[in-house]
Formats: sequence, structure tokens, C-alpha cells
Amino acid sequence: MSPIPDIPGARISPRSQQESWLKSYVARLCHLDNDRFPGSQPISFSLNHLDELEKKDYWVCEKSDGVRVLFFLQTDPSTGSQVVYLIDRHNTYYEVSGFWFPQPDKSRESLMDTILDGELVIDVDPQTKMETVRYLAFDCLVFNGENVMSKTLDKRYWRLKEQFYVPWSKAIKGLPALRAAAPFDIKVKNISFSYGIEDVFRLEIPALQHRNDGLIYTCTETNYVPGTDPNILKWKPPSENSIDFKLVLRFPPLKSNPSQPDFRAKPFFGLHVYCGEERGQAKYEPYDELYVEDDEWETMKLSGEQVDDRIVEVRWDPDLYHWRMMRFRDDKPHGNYRTVVDKIIESIADGVEKPTLIARCPAIRSAWKARHAQPQPPPPTAPPRTALSRHPPAPLAANVQRYGPIATSKWSKVSGPAQFAGLQR
Repeated sequence: MSPIPDIPGARISPRSQQESWLKSYVARLCHLDNDRFPGSQPISFSLNHLDELEKKDYWVCEKSDGVRVLFFLQTDPSTGSQVVYLIDRHNTYYEVSGFWFPQPDKSRESLMDTILDGELVIDVDPQTKMETVRYLAFDCLVFNGENVMSKTLDKRYWRLKEQFYVPWSKAIKGLPALRAAAPFDIKVKNISFSYGIEDVFRLEIPALQHRNDGLIYTCTETNYVPGTDPNILKWKPPSENSIDFKLVLRFPPLKSNPSQPDFRAKPFFGLHVYCGEERGQAKYEPYDELYVEDDEWETMKLSGEQVDDRIVEVRWDPDLYHWRMMRFRDDKPHGNYRTVVDKIIESIADGVEKPTLIARCPAIRSAWKARHAQPQPPPPTAPPRTALSRHPPAPLAANVQRYGPIATSKWSKVSGPAQFAGLQR
């Protein structure tokens, strides 16, 4: 299983003059009236989206389990010198050096300002075990100084592949020193028609050298939309859909001294949902419980890691009828927002399994052909809904036994009353 990469490059100092200038410059390039992260975000796939795939043209690609970043090439028009910045979803900028990109029709001239969307992965060669950091680009917001967000996906993808990637590929083949200087490799993600997913499952995903996290469907008829875009659909098998919560531990009181928590006892593992900001502080509300086996709790204590007050990724286990832990997400400042959680819950309850998705492809293909009224390439060769429990616990906080040093996540902040409703943190 391939690891998740760290973002390469030198981080631009937060709240610095340089960061402020970069954010405002990117906002102008993207025609935005704010300097927030301009990337789009998908919604979770649910049963009703099968009909949506018949109504509109969608392209589909595999969803890589990597780090989502925008690739911002900034070029000085007077000298042609170029700088590349990677922008993560927290709108943090990282400067990387070693790249040079040519104009599509003038191989000796510098490409001007360009912004791509994609994901950083670490590909691991199955034979040599050699690791390669690779940027997998899948969309284009700005190309050569021109904003293309208002164009349809097919036109944006053409600029990405034919005008950005192909000229760069030719340049590095002709100039080995240029390839050697690049801090990571760049590829363009393969795209298929929405009815061609059987080949994606059968041929493409098994050949990947990084982890796969499902499928992404993107409508070809719509613009690139910053923020949540209902025309981008993230599909996972219902059993693999996950939610990020804040994990909050609460210990029962000592029988001999009810005013003190019993840190030897197994705590209650509360899952709290993110509800936005209130007076500049993150607001969380109790949502449900994480199910943890006794031996899992013992392993947690022995690991030396902080457990309480961290963002945790969980999945729903329909057999146990509980949430189960997948991993900690110290790369995220907050859990999923409560409305996003509701959508993911809907996607889990109304989830579409792989056989159902494949079985719908002939109908999707027929509808596509009917819309275009011309021959299309031939296509490559649901369990019952499960109700999800919600057991909102009483809110608690502070002074919990952590079983190890504080986690490295800069987002961890424990606050609140030490005792509430007879329970301790």
C-alpha cells in the first residue's frame, strides 16, 4: 500500500506580505471576489445520481488516495522566469523550484500564468519498490493567463492535456537536465465516458501504483465551480464511505472518589461534528459514538499517541451497527461540516454498490447516444438500505488522560468543562 506524500517545497509564511499577494493574485486570475481556496469539492454519490448520469454527459476517472493540491505556475512577463506554487485545501502555499514549462506553439518561450487542479500521490513500482512523487492533474482553471473556468470540461481538459502536458513532455524528452531538475513527475489523469467504468475497474485501477479511493464523475456540460459543486460526484462502495469527526474521550468517575475520573477504565469515544465558527472559535456538537474493542483500546494506550481531541476518519459497519475507526487525519484542521456529514450519511444509506453501477451503464450509454444522435464508441465489456444510529452524547471536554505526548497536529486544542453530567475528560 503506497504512502500519502507530504507536500514538497518551502511553505510561504502565513499572513506574510508574500502570501497575501499570492492569494489576491490567484483570486484575480480566477475572477473571484475572495481569496479563499478556489478549488471545487465533490458531493457524495447516492442512488438518485444514477438517473443524473442518464440525463447529462459525465466523464469518470479513478479517485486517487493522495493529497489534493492546486498547481499554480506564475510567470514574470518581463523575464519569462517561472515559479510554481502548490496550494492545499487549507489555502496554504508551498513554493517549489526546478520546473520550466513552454508555450504550446513556441517551445523556446515561457508559458504564462496557469492554474491546474490535481492530486499528489506516491507511486510505488511493484518490482523495484522505488517511490515516485507524482502530480496527477485532472482539470484546468487558468491557462497561459486566460481564465477557462467558464468553459466546459472537454475544453478545459484539452488545454490541460494537449497545450500544457504534451509540450512539457516533449521539452523534458529533448532536455534531460530539465527532467532531472523537476522536483516531482507530472501526469494527466485518464478520463473515460461515464458508461465505461467496467474498464476502469478491470484494467485501470488494478494497474495503479498508488491507492485508489473510488471514482469521480464530472459533468462535461458545466463550468468549473469553486467550493462544493453538485455536478462533481464522488463514488465509493457504501461500506467504504467515510466521515471525519473530532474524537472526544470521556472517562467515568472513580467509584471511591466521584469527583475524579477513572483513567484506568475504558472511556466513552464520542464523535463530534463540526458546526463552523462561532466568535472566531470552532464549534463542535456531539453526534455519535465510535465503537472500539477492548484490545484496540489497549493498543491505543501502548502506542504512545495522543487519542483525544484529534480528527478521526470513520466508516459505518452495517454488521456491528456502529462507526469504526479508519485512521487519524492530522492533516485536516476540522472534521466534515454537519451538512456534509448529512450528505455522506445519505450516500451510505442510499449507497450504490459496484455491480449496480456497472449494470446501469448500458442505459447511460443509450441516453448519451440519444442526446448526441450519433454513433459512440462501444461500451466496455444494491443491498437494502441500512438505517444509521445516532446517539448524541452530552458535550464534555478538558483534562483527559492522553496516554502519550500531544499529537503533532497544530489543529489540536482541548477546551471546555472538566466535568459534565457525571462524566470526566
